[in-house]
Amino acid sequence: MQIHFILVEPAVPENVGAAARAIKTMGFYSLRLVNTKAHLDEKASWLAHASNEILENAKVYNSLKEATRDIDWVIGTSAKKRRINEDYYALNKINELIKNKAGSINNLAIVFGREESGLTNDELKLCDIITSVPMKITYPSLNLAQSVMIYAYTLSMLDYDEKKPDINADQAELNILKSNTKNILDDIGIKKDSAIYNRIMERLMILGETDIHLLLSIEHKINEKLKN
Repeated sequence: MQIHFILVEPAVPENVGAAARAIKTMGFYSLRLVNTKAHLDEKASWLAHASNEILENAKVYNSLKEATRDIDWVIGTSAKKRRINEDYYALNKINELIKNKAGSINNLAIVFGREESGLTNDELKLCDIITSVPMKITYPSLNLAQSVMIYAYTLSMLDYDEKKPDINADQAELNILKSNTKNILDDIGIKKDSAIYNRIMERLMILGETDIHLLLSIEHKINEKLKN
């Protein structure tokens, strides 16, 4: 599994540099940036401090949708709850969720929003789950680089193999489950822009390996019924 850190429109070069340093010190190497040139500023290099290759190799995209096109599981971050119907997961729970996915994900992304406003509601909809760092007080909140450091440290405790380029059977089954579910929801009239559609897809993405197999069997029976 490969873990990618995505920063959406960061405006402060120092934050990008410090984030790159945090990523490298915790053993990660993939930084993706959305609609920014902050990493090119020399201030970013100063803060990166021996992690400049993370900045130099960072991939830049025009939108979050583009940056997550090849990602199997997208974890968004938010300081406050804005999507009422969705579950928000505490940071200390995400390693357990990732482990439950077993081999069904090959590429995982952690997405961080803008320094001032975070991720937009539309960007949050692109995330499979939303997480936050529990804090004792609301203000002052964590800044971008601090958030990246905390997430990188937490994820560094995972036991995973980052050198695994091929899509395995479990991941293929998850992709099939997602596709089948979308088709069934469309057949029964549940539209993509409805709250229940997003809720179903969100819950789908936290299923463990055993549950994925179970639902695939159920969907097979449903599809047989729908064809009759």
